[in-house]
Amino acid sequence: MSVAENLAALRDRIARAGGDPGAVTVVAVTKQQRDDAVVEALAAGLFDIGENRADALAEKAQRADDPRVRWHFLGQIQRNKIGKVARYVALWQSVDRPQLGPAIARHAPGAAVLVEVNLTDDPNRGGTSLAAVPALVRDLQADGLVVRGLMAVGPHGGPDAARPGFTAVVHCADELGLPVRSLGMSDDIDVAVACGSTMVRVGTALFGARPMPRINRRDDVD
Repeated sequence: MSVAENLAALRDRIARAGGDPGAVTVVAVTKQQRDDAVVEALAAGLFDIGENRADALAEKAQRADDPRVRWHFLGQIQRNKIGKVARYVALWQSVDRPQLGPAIARHAPGAAVLVEVNLTDDPNRGGTSLAAVPALVRDLQADGLVVRGLMAVGPHGGPDAARPGFTAVVHCADELGLPVRSLGMSDDIDVAVACGSTMVRVGTALFGARPMPRINRRDDVD
């Protein structure tokens, strides 16, 4: 199936889960996808594109050279790579510690960010604890960044295992008055939308299986 056909099926899933397909932002994740994935996404009307590695994002942004694209940085943020992609990134989705605030603000004053929440007990997974979210939001705002919402990756165990964590993230965002909840990937979109996600990050459900082997990095996008 084409990306356009897969997108139509995805929007149908969003609707059946109780969401508004016109209000839930679909971020097309081109991580390790074929070279023409960005072109295919743009042709299908998807302009929110996500990458989790700085080098790949910079390369694809330069190649696409399309002002309509809104690049989302999804992976673990390394401070020494921020300057390389700051000119392209419209939304930093994985800010999980206060030290990143000044680094992002130095290269992109007033940048839009999401605070990433870790829904597991695994310290190797990205994200901060729910309890630490309010303080981190305040720190980032003090750095001059615009905190638009929260992001989380569902834990291992299938879509139903993600429901309690997704619900807690949405509740936290509500309490803080943050409108964006970036929850849900290809496998758990339905649960995420039912819990109140306003943004989903989708790779394989749009482009199919990745043609390249997975590398041993944190499993933060799909």
